[in-house]
Amino acid sequence: MEPRGRQCCCLWSGTSDPYCIVKVDNEVVARTATVWKNLNPFWGEEYTLHLPMGFHSLAFYVLDEDTIGHDDVIGKISLSKEWISSNPRGIDSWINLTHVDPNEEVQGEICLELKVLEEPQKRALHCHVIEARDLAPRDISGTSDPFARVSWDGHALETAIIKKTRFPHWDEVLEFDLEEGVPGKESRGSQVSVEVWDWDMVGKNDFLGRVEFSLDALQRSPAKGWFRLLPFPIAEEDAGGKLGALRLKVRLAEDRILPSMYYQPLIELLVESILCPAEEDVSPLALLEEISSVESRQDVATKLVKIFLGQGLAVPFLDYLNLREVTKTTDPNTLFRSNSLASKSMEQFMKVVGMPYLHEVLKPIINRIFEEKKYIELDPCKIELNRTRRISFKGSLSEAQVRESSQELLKGYLSDIMESIIGSVEKCPAIMRVAFKQLHKRVEEQFPEAEHEDVKYIAISGFLFLRFFAPAILTPKLFNLRDQHADTRTSRTLLLLAKAVQSIGNLGLQLGHGKEQWMAPLHPFILPSIARVKDFLDKLIDVDSENAGTAQPRTLFHPSVTIKEGYLHQRKAEGPHLLPRFTFKKRYFWLSSETLSYSKSPEWQVRSSIPIQRIRAVERVDENAFQQPHMMQIITQDNEGQLHTMYIQCKNVNELNQWLSAIRKASICNEHMLPSCHPGAFRGNRWTCCLQPDRTVRGCSRTHSAVTLGDWSDPLDPDAETQMVYGQLLLARDKLRSVQLRDEGGLRVFLPWPKGFLGLGGSPAPHTASWDSSPTAPSLWG
Repeated sequence: MEPRGRQCCCLWSGTSDPYCIVKVDNEVVARTATVWKNLNPFWGEEYTLHLPMGFHSLAFYVLDEDTIGHDDVIGKISLSKEWISSNPRGIDSWINLTHVDPNEEVQGEICLELKVLEEPQKRALHCHVIEARDLAPRDISGTSDPFARVSWDGHALETAIIKKTRFPHWDEVLEFDLEEGVPGKESRGSQVSVEVWDWDMVGKNDFLGRVEFSLDALQRSPAKGWFRLLPFPIAEEDAGGKLGALRLKVRLAEDRILPSMYYQPLIELLVESILCPAEEDVSPLALLEEISSVESRQDVATKLVKIFLGQGLAVPFLDYLNLREVTKTTDPNTLFRSNSLASKSMEQFMKVVGMPYLHEVLKPIINRIFEEKKYIELDPCKIELNRTRRISFKGSLSEAQVRESSQELLKGYLSDIMESIIGSVEKCPAIMRVAFKQLHKRVEEQFPEAEHEDVKYIAISGFLFLRFFAPAILTPKLFNLRDQHADTRTSRTLLLLAKAVQSIGNLGLQLGHGKEQWMAPLHPFILPSIARVKDFLDKLIDVDSENAGTAQPRTLFHPSVTIKEGYLHQRKAEGPHLLPRFTFKKRYFWLSSETLSYSKSPEWQVRSSIPIQRIRAVERVDENAFQQPHMMQIITQDNEGQLHTMYIQCKNVNELNQWLSAIRKASICNEHMLPSCHPGAFRGNRWTCCLQPDRTVRGCSRTHSAVTLGDWSDPLDPDAETQMVYGQLLLARDKLRSVQLRDEGGLRVFLPWPKGFLGLGGSPAPHTASWDSSPTAPSLWG
């Protein structure tokens, strides 16, 4: 999903510190940064969510963060799957927030068996209320005191109250006698209602959800299984904009991923485009660029990059596109300046394979800039002297003093950034270096003249500096360099640094020609950096192309490469009982595709390791289990078949979701994954979630391995990537027909395709719109 949780226009009085949380079927999957003291916040955050086939709704809640007490809920927007699906091009609009009524915030499922008993002496409606799971917490403790009420024809029967649980086990049978001698009463469509309530000693009971059945349907066929609890059928009240509005961009991509053999002809054609390029400009890759819209080209580029990474042909693929782009360019000043497929593919390629490199180069410096929060300003029109009092103990500084101080600070930060980049040749992934080497070669061949000596450098630096390093410096949160957006002061510092890095990446071509002449004091630093950048680029492309440019199919990183790392608080569940109070130890964790390891610190030599293949579930833990928020559990199985649980606490909900997603994706191919688990802990001789006294009892909650966040570390899935490309071709089949009529050479391209594969003739293509059960298949953009 892409919540470009864009902007919220809030019209209430006073001030707020708003943030937004995203829920999928009541599971929190993302939290935006807080925008402090702002009634018109801009988040600009983007998420990709991989979702299961059966998800129902996507909800956005806007809250006001309070440093003391609970955060206040301002309003929400709830979008059903059906409504999102009805907008195939996506949603991009302002939507008014609605009120949040706790009694309508229902969640969870109930397990029932309902049937009509036909016996000689009586007819009865038999209602077996078995259990419920994942009910909404209504009490301060984070639990509820649930009971079920079954109603029919004005009569009601209730189960016992199970206190302090969201996973009650009733296992009770409630029966209604069906009246005899009243012809057709049952056939008049009377409804059987099953409601779940939270019992309160003082005040009224809280509604937890309901489900309805038709008695006619039950007479024909009994109902048995898990049923989703629904709110009362009350239409959500639009507050008419009084609570504010949220601008969202949401798009649902819904595909069924077919077996690999169905995609092999398309993959072969794409590979043939680069291995055996035709003289005519009619290859499938060329046609993809022609038929794809500007809006979809980034998606197409990302999928193609991953397809060719999976084939071990990423460098030839980029070389093919870059050669086409360079050959068509006559003016070197316009080279790679458009959003062509070549430009987008290079940009996405750097993000897919280079994010660990980016983090290693920039993260320490970005962290220091955030921590120091220096006031820096060069533009005379923006200098605020009243903000400079913290710089000097002697009071406010003059404008000249502010500019001088800012210049020195910027030069210091910029020097550290450039030193880190220039010294990173060996850290840059080899496959990136080979791709740049090929790009350098193609540009040099096209523009061999002496006056175009710098073009081959600008082609590389334009991608590496202008489309990779500079955007990450400008918005570090969007590149996962920071958890929060920068405040106003830090944001301005980052903007000035990004401008300077862009100027260096442009090799100083625009220096002195722009409107921002107040950047001139940095020119004496920027100009000497240009020669160092050229030397850096020469070293970067000095790499063996034969061995460095290939990758194993279906892999992206070496198994030992760290996908995610950081400090977490860890506790093993050892022994038959857990103590009432838990001691969580701070440990540094590393996740690779083979192991999850941890030690006391990053420098500690002794590490404990968990093989990824032994993981059986990675799930959230209820807050009431430990009286601690942001908890997860990792359930593993040893060689003897025994299950072991490790509990981990994260510092916030975003970190929790990132680790959940990363470990789930690393263990996606594991066998014998658990279908259920306990979201609580076993202490006091019972589970805190379902209150069962048996430690080995089946889990009371479903596992959620299919809900994950998408990012650069997603495993390669050629079938899913190719399905998206095929979908683009399918949507553009009319345009493809016109291309075929325009150029007969195009017919030769498509003849090898299975008849009807693109819907160009014969039987319909094997395409259907529904969710694949694989968490890496569909994406929800919002």
